[in-house]
Amino acid sequence: MSASIVADTAQCFSTHQFACLIGYGASAICPYLALETCRQWRLSNKTVNLMRNGKMPTVTIEQAQRNFIKAVKSGLLKILSKMGISLLSSYCGAQIFEIYGLGQEVVDLAFCGSVSKIGGLTLNELGRETLSFWVRAFSEDTAKRLENFGFIQSRPGGEFHANNPEMSKLLHKAIREKSDNAYTIYQQHLASRPVNVLRDLVELKSERTPIPIGKVEPATSIVERFCTGGMSLGAISRETHEAIAIAMNRIGGKSNSGEGGEDPIRWSPLTDVVDGYSSTLPHLKGLQNGDTATSAIKQVASGRFGVTPTFLVNAEQIEIKIAQGAKPGEGGQLPGKKVSAYIARLRNSKPGVPLISPPPHHDIYSIEDLAQLIFDLHQINPKAKVSVKLVAEAGIGTVASGVSKANADVIQISGHDGGTGASPISSIKHAGGPWELGLTETHQTLIQNGLRERVVLRVDGGFRSGLDVLLAAAMGADEYGFGSVAMIATGCVMARICHTNNCPVGVASQREELRARFPGVPGDLVNYFLFVAEEVRATLAQLGYEKLDDIIGRTDLLKPKHISLVKTQHIDLAYLLMNAGLPKWSSSQIRSQDVHSNGPVLDETILADPEVSDAIENEKEVSKTYPIYNVDRAVCGRVAGVIAKKYGDTGFAGQLNITFTGSAGQSFGCFLTPGMNVRLVGEANDYVGKVLNAQLD
Repeated sequence: MSASIVADTAQCFSTHQFACLIGYGASAICPYLALETCRQWRLSNKTVNLMRNGKMPTVTIEQAQRNFIKAVKSGLLKILSKMGISLLSSYCGAQIFEIYGLGQEVVDLAFCGSVSKIGGLTLNELGRETLSFWVRAFSEDTAKRLENFGFIQSRPGGEFHANNPEMSKLLHKAIREKSDNAYTIYQQHLASRPVNVLRDLVELKSERTPIPIGKVEPATSIVERFCTGGMSLGAISRETHEAIAIAMNRIGGKSNSGEGGEDPIRWSPLTDVVDGYSSTLPHLKGLQNGDTATSAIKQVASGRFGVTPTFLVNAEQIEIKIAQGAKPGEGGQLPGKKVSAYIARLRNSKPGVPLISPPPHHDIYSIEDLAQLIFDLHQINPKAKVSVKLVAEAGIGTVASGVSKANADVIQISGHDGGTGASPISSIKHAGGPWELGLTETHQTLIQNGLRERVVLRVDGGFRSGLDVLLAAAMGADEYGFGSVAMIATGCVMARICHTNNCPVGVASQREELRARFPGVPGDLVNYFLFVAEEVRATLAQLGYEKLDDIIGRTDLLKPKHISLVKTQHIDLAYLLMNAGLPKWSSSQIRSQDVHSNGPVLDETILADPEVSDAIENEKEVSKTYPIYNVDRAVCGRVAGVIAKKYGDTGFAGQLNITFTGSAGQSFGCFLTPGMNVRLVGEANDYVGKVLNAQLD
């Protein structure tokens, strides 16, 4: 027997609510209260007056309801595309969800088969919460307007938002005044916040005697583990992007270019600074001679905007972004109004044209494809570690094991509470998972498979304090990423209008008049990270440990925090606190190991040829012929890297005429630059001419 289920409900307004009903089996939905709300809105005096005065397009009740349905449909299609699903019928009943905070009796009754690792609310507790909402809506004291709970934007008395005006104000005061007392107040503000992330339910413990803080490793060593999130130049302003990079280079940490390329002018240290200003970067203040505005981590995302040989060879680390914590599966879109002439030049595009990065990489459909891209990047820049950015979700441990075997040097776990002002509300609220669970699963799985020593584990998503760093360390992380808070430290006021190009302080705008308001200096971000490192040192001393290395992976140093709160009293933290053992090497040893090698490659033979090396060094013309076999992958990639490092993308005046005979492996002729004329007499495997910068015969 087959039957359709129609959900006739008053509790369905948002895209996520529709997705849940369909994902758990509803064939159709009648959101009657949402449609009635559209009708009431159209008939309201305010709407009628706005339409009558020409301040709003005139629509009928039916048109208003159709607009609502169209918006929901658009949101559902976006969700389907994120999951790689073409038909709504394929999504119906697919249960592509992970549950956080619902007890097993609820899961067994309504969400049978869905992943739920931490337990949570019972049916009785859900009933009481629903009743409390009803009472607040229909009590005799209810005003004409329903209460705004602040689910979208922070408001007094509403739902707690971690990035709130008070937090921002306290942080700015601490770092701009470089005040220890002000930072202590900022710490106290964070400590007194309501429970809003999993790590708020655990605390550190130790059986050791506290030690003098002078015995703890210095802050200068701790900050080297800090990174900033991948925020592209274009999404944020040039001033913000460069200030963050300079700050991270000062402390020995790593900034991330995001997708969108980088201006070559940033790759050399400043030598012309006078009174904090430089003619090289005249739009910045607070500079010092020796500052470098290059991003240590260069990102390769699905759109490959700005990815050139020179961009890659100037990287200390290259990140392959598989997904983004705040909006997994969505790719990215830079609105046309943010594509200025400068941004277009860096991205090899045209001004005013929207730039869309598709959700998937066009050359990654399996772990083998990912391994090939890692090989390609190691080929063009053998000195750069390759990191792979994954989103925390159930099953990430298995994926991470594959990434490790694919020869990645670093695995980054991104949590759902990472922030981007341009992400859809439904994604911010309902996509991705807690990094605490993703990190725990990844660390444990790598330990069990004997792979933990091969990769550095980095985690990001909502980091704001030294306590966050310590908790992540105990769960297994070697390095720590800061995104939103780094933006706030450089002046972001959390207006959440990043996509509009109207950021009031120029942090996320390409409009020159707004960029001129940018208040940040690199020193502010330096101060913030040094405060965080000193907080880490003080806590380590209190715990009795001398180095951050000593607590990494030590889940035995974590214990549940006793909190009297209905929503958390049934949360089961056993999975989070499970001890899977420790790596054979210390975290410092893992971080300092050499870049994973591609082994012997044909390019080494080519570069060792005296005629070829002379032609590259002295910009001459040479013609050579080599045999090639299908085990020879990414051939000419390393040669292109050597040329790009010396001459840039277009500066080589010589001519390398190289002919290969035989069967080429994957990525033949990748990263070619002008002056490299490559011919193959034979056949080739996949990805011929990947990231091509020159003519291929």
